[in-house]
Amino acid sequence: MRRFSSYGPVDPRFSFCVERRELVEQLVAQLVGEPNEGGHFFTLWGPRQTGKTWLMRQAIAEIRARHGERFAVGALSMQGLLRPQDTDEAFFRVVPRMFRDGFSFTPPAPTDWEGWRHVFDEPGGAFDKPLILLIDEFDALPPAVIEQIVSEFRRIYLERGSYVLHGLALVGVRAVLGVDSPHGSPFNVQRSLHVPNLTRDEVTELFAQYQRESGQSVVPEVVAKVFEATRGQPGLVSWFGELLTQTHNADPSRPLTLDRWEDVYAAACHVEPNNTILNLLRKAKQHIGEVAQLFTRSDVPFSFGQPWCNFLYMHGIIDYEKTTGNDASYPYVCRFSSPFVQHRLYTDLAYAMELDLHVPVVDPHDDLTDVFARVDLPALLGRYRGYLERLAHKGIDPWRGQARRADLHLAEAAGHFHLYWWLVEVSKRQLVVSPEFPTGNGTVDLHVSNGSDTGVIEIKSFTQRSDLPYQKAQAARYAVSRKLPAATLVLFVPTSDEALLRELSGQESIGGAVVTTVAIGAV
Repeated sequence: MRRFSSYGPVDPRFSFCVERRELVEQLVAQLVGEPNEGGHFFTLWGPRQTGKTWLMRQAIAEIRARHGERFAVGALSMQGLLRPQDTDEAFFRVVPRMFRDGFSFTPPAPTDWEGWRHVFDEPGGAFDKPLILLIDEFDALPPAVIEQIVSEFRRIYLERGSYVLHGLALVGVRAVLGVDSPHGSPFNVQRSLHVPNLTRDEVTELFAQYQRESGQSVVPEVVAKVFEATRGQPGLVSWFGELLTQTHNADPSRPLTLDRWEDVYAAACHVEPNNTILNLLRKAKQHIGEVAQLFTRSDVPFSFGQPWCNFLYMHGIIDYEKTTGNDASYPYVCRFSSPFVQHRLYTDLAYAMELDLHVPVVDPHDDLTDVFARVDLPALLGRYRGYLERLAHKGIDPWRGQARRADLHLAEAAGHFHLYWWLVEVSKRQLVVSPEFPTGNGTVDLHVSNGSDTGVIEIKSFTQRSDLPYQKAQAARYAVSRKLPAATLVLFVPTSDEALLRELSGQESIGGAVVTTVAIGAV
């Protein structure tokens, strides 16, 4: 029986997969173009584990099946060939190995870029028929080598009558080659083909294949949860498939239900390693300030012209959505690529806060038994403020080294992470603290439960007083929607003025729910 596979290109003989025929057809059409005239030079791009290599192999097989020996068609891989600091000379030395692995022949190593072009000469080069070439993991090369190679390909394109290169696809995570170059993209009018996530129907089909071959049923709600958590990211969909049907599937005779999903999701968030997610976390930390603000703002503008947007999007950390309404300041805003990616980033960044345990998280004389029994969130937050006061008394700044905005105020999300980690530390074995992200960006809710009672904390960043009534009403609506009698609104305010913090705090009944506002200084 086949299995879910989340590592490396999928082999349909052994792993569940969907055909993605439309995408394969687009790639073939770009490469072949007009068979008697020439194909296109373009990029095939998408984040890690989205199926680029699988798609590339499918296109190669399809071209060979349709056109027989008319074209020489194959792929070169740049993975692991060079180190970031390597130069042109190092690239020239590995050229024979590249072609040996990709085409089973070994050309002589070029000594300069003219020699690299000679490989594609017509006539006299390494190929005696039109060449369709795909270069996988192209952006694994050093930036200077990338720029030079693409410049050479542009020259070949402009003088293509002198070369055998018919169609070219550069495969990687970036759509705009030359984005790191001060000279811009070396291609003229660059084409690109983006590898999208799986659709809901495609995810459903994957699990339908599993059910047909295994005989184990999967309730539709579980499949829906997989799609919603991952937004169809192929590597993550297959990984959750592995966890559900293999790693955490003790009794295949029983249906996979929502209870099993909850267990698997918790394991994926905390104890199951995944290379794709670990890579995303490393990439996110390269732009930690920008990532942090997405936990507190829903109006961060998105533009490929911003290098950090480009970087985070290409690596599968963020996406964008079109704004709605007449008062939208920007046509497109950032959001996280999926709820699961957002959850993992939030918890990992929170744990990185590293609470200073030289100061007890709660007063050793304080008995929280009644607070835990009633899930009394305002009382619990009072203890958090007490912890911050004890830190200040000891001269300890919990915000030292944390991300800052351009105006040097603390990035608001640092307070969110710190509060979450404090709640987890204080509530061990007493309460379950779970972050929730209702809208995908700009909103963080903390659900706190003792097993019988549940409370919700909405975390916001104070900007101006005129926003406060709306934030309170939003908290009330959320409580009512979850059939909760109350909600607690935490405001992180960039001030140390205790009088102002007391003024902003308070309690009132709004729309059928009691909203308690707790203002906390973070400077």
